[in-house]
Amino acid sequence: MKECMDSENLHRRLKKISGQVNAIDRMIDEDIPCEQILMQINAVKSALHKVGYIIVEGHLEHCVKQAIDEGDSDNALGDITSIIEYYSRL
Repeated sequence: MKECMDSENLHRRLKKISGQVNAIDRMIDEDIPCEQILMQINAVKSALHKVGYIIVEGHLEHCVKQAIDEGDSDNALGDITSIIEYYSRL
């Protein structure tokens, strides 16, 4: 699986997201207005969505393409269907 992912990029993004979540936790304790907390929550959701997008993109460009190149288009199509189903839930 590492072949289809930019691990450094994903780890960097996830560390940033972790920091954002910790900041939201502190904001609650610091009695920050709800609107500002919700803005930060939305930023975290967007950042996680981008991480998912990067993973889907890498999987399609590597794993699915490889299955198609090897003549296993049925498996590739099933894989694409599964990815779309999972990713659309985010």
